[in-house]
Amino acid sequence: MGKIRVAGTTEEKALEDSQQQEELLTKTKAEGGKGKNRQLARGNAYVRASYNNISVSFTDELGNVLAWSSSGAAGFKGPRKATPYAAGRVVELAAEKLGKVDFQELHIFVNGIGSGRDAAIRALVGKGYNVTSLKDVTPVPHNGCRPPKPRHV
Repeated sequence: MGKIRVAGTTEEKALEDSQQQEELLTKTKAEGGKGKNRQLARGNAYVRASYNNISVSFTDELGNVLAWSSSGAAGFKGPRKATPYAAGRVVELAAEKLGKVDFQELHIFVNGIGSGRDAAIRALVGKGYNVTSLKDVTPVPHNGCRPPKPRHV
């Protein structure tokens, strides 16, 4: 085995990245002294809808999770976790956890083929977010699994 070359970041670059992240997450104060909504330029919403569960998470543009929720955490059990109603409720809970953060642009990434994916997207739009892009990132097999060998009888 040869030596492994590790590409490291310089201290200046790491400091610059941390300062950018702090600027994105700082609260701005109004003249009256009350806290205002935190403004983030761009954010992502990830919707994962499987046959058994639905989860939604909000991240900033660097990928740091700001808030998340799932249908199990919302109190649904069994087959009711994968319903469109549960998807709408999950989006409401995640938006409540998000608090006063306001996105100028929201990119939505949908993963999975569950029944609640459309309801989750409608709920995100209904919450008043400015949705700029919607992308389906569900993995699709290129050619599938290799078939088994023929049976010899």
